[in-house]
Amino acid sequence: MSTEVSPRRRVSAGLPEFPWDTIVGVKARAAAHPGGLVDLSVGTPVDPVDPLIRSALSAASDVPGYPATYGTPELRAAAVAALARRFGVPGVDQAAVLPVIGTKELIAGLPRLLGLGSADLVVIPEVAYPTYEVGALLAGARILRADGLTRLGPENPALIFLNSPSNPTGRVLGVDHLRKVVAFARERGAVVASDECYLGLSWDRPAVSILDPRVSDGDHTGLLAVHSLSKTSNLASYRAGFVAGDPELVTELLEVRKHSGMIVPYPIQAAMTAALGDDAHESAQRERYRARREILRSALVGAGFRIDDSEAGLYLWATRGEPCRDTLDWLAERGILAAPGDFYGPAGAEHVRVALTATDERIAAASQRL
Repeated sequence: MSTEVSPRRRVSAGLPEFPWDTIVGVKARAAAHPGGLVDLSVGTPVDPVDPLIRSALSAASDVPGYPATYGTPELRAAAVAALARRFGVPGVDQAAVLPVIGTKELIAGLPRLLGLGSADLVVIPEVAYPTYEVGALLAGARILRADGLTRLGPENPALIFLNSPSNPTGRVLGVDHLRKVVAFARERGAVVASDECYLGLSWDRPAVSILDPRVSDGDHTGLLAVHSLSKTSNLASYRAGFVAGDPELVTELLEVRKHSGMIVPYPIQAAMTAALGDDAHESAQRERYRARREILRSALVGAGFRIDDSEAGLYLWATRGEPCRDTLDWLAERGILAAPGDFYGPAGAEHVRVALTATDERIAAASQRL
């Protein structure tokens, strides 16, 4: 009898190369600049965490028991209130809010959490945050890049990812566009997952939630809105986010996460509650980004770049009308590192994403070098 053992399947084998691993050499060249590196390639916060949030974290640090997967009642109430107060989304059921261990984790796992597989189609934006594609690949699902509904033809997708304001482009989807997506998804039986991590950072055009009554008509069936506290609350290191929307879908996600032990730590839940209840620190951070955006935008345009979209969010979607890797080299000569547009799909091949997440001093240095 044969004792041959089948080779283990490597889950990572079907995944693309991790994008930032492809620009290690460019980063080294940029870092060799006499004035030091100005890293505008990633959207990681650099400003302090507000004392109010840190105090809430510290006060909750002596709780030895397991936290609840569905979050404390205070956290869920704070999320519901913040959605209404900040984004004009009233009436969200507290039972339809679920804290998550950073929104990247949720997005990467959502197709699997929903039970999707090889027979299912996941639609992602044509220029998109890479984790939408990765999540579909991890579930073994098929992927279609499409910004318009006409490309889908007669096929019924299982999941449609939206991202407005967009990472990387800063594009904002209007109410009419969102309404069409919701109507289409409901006709086809698809779930719509709207990544709204940048919703609080509108500049040239107001952004709206998929849960906004003007979009959903007050009916959240089949809709999930994903929110992060990494951006305007500077909580990237806390891995703090939540998903809200369809109560049945949120309950389904909750049940799987309970079995999997996917729980936000209790001190983080307390910090999230404080952050969601306070708008002053969020407004202050938004103004920091607004000032940095004005400086960088002016400098890039002055250096011959064209800025496309960039109506909201933490990035400027810039081009010199050449392959993005050539632009990356041009910037590296000046000690500046950006993210190449091809990270986000073939349609980004002539753009670079320039992040606003650097200190005022580094933003000023980038402006001078440009």
